[in-house]
Amino acid sequence: MANNHRKKPLKWLDFCIWTVGILVYLFLILPVFVIGLSAFSPKAYPEFPPKEFSLTWFYAVFENPQWMDSLTTSGILLVIVTPLTVILGTMAAYALARLQFRGKEAIQSFVLSPLMIPQIVLGIALLYIFNMMGINGSITALAIGHIIICFPYVVRTVAVSVSNLDPRLELASMNLGANPVQTFFNVTLPLIKPGIIAGAVFSTVTSFGEISISLFVSSPSTVTVPVRTFSYIEQTFDPSVNAISVIFIAISIIALIIIEKTIGLSKVM
Repeated sequence: MANNHRKKPLKWLDFCIWTVGILVYLFLILPVFVIGLSAFSPKAYPEFPPKEFSLTWFYAVFENPQWMDSLTTSGILLVIVTPLTVILGTMAAYALARLQFRGKEAIQSFVLSPLMIPQIVLGIALLYIFNMMGINGSITALAIGHIIICFPYVVRTVAVSVSNLDPRLELASMNLGANPVQTFFNVTLPLIKPGIIAGAVFSTVTSFGEISISLFVSSPSTVTVPVRTFSYIEQTFDPSVNAISVIFIAISIIALIIIEKTIGLSKVM
């Protein structure tokens, strides 16, 4: 009898936990669901649920020169930011994992500090710096700002792979005659590739969706998609914004799938 009394509270507890969990997930996914369906409405104002389905607003986005300019700017930034961030982040993660030196903890904290400092503070600081340098509003300024934001994500994801790499494999390679450079490219790099891929995905998604710094360091000729969306909502509002949001959601879902397949979400979240 005592065992039956113990099982009943546990069953009710499990039921309550599952119920709360489901409600939280529904609360989180409902706005995405509403935006996703509204984007396919043919009407000139957001409608949920849509009575008809159409790709009108997706065509409108790609036919609008302002949206296309912003997509081009964001695309150029991705081509610049992702490779540079991956290279620099991989080198930093490997050095921090393998080298022992004074002040290592301080440098680790400094590398990850963009995750802790409010982005609006970083945006204001970069605005002053870039104005003094005379490059504010340029692609160069945007790229530097995005690299600063994306860099910690690459370091964290690559650091996971490096920490799981057995140092004896590298020692064995060098004992067999390979120099450190050959060991890094032929042994280390292939083994930490999942972390590098995950870091590249994180960098791409973060750069593509970054708005706080971009608001301060962009100019009318270098407006990114998030900044354009923010300005567009202030001036007017139609389902083309929802169409852009669906594109963002699709990119995020693809990114999550890639990260899960390469390194696992639980290791980087």
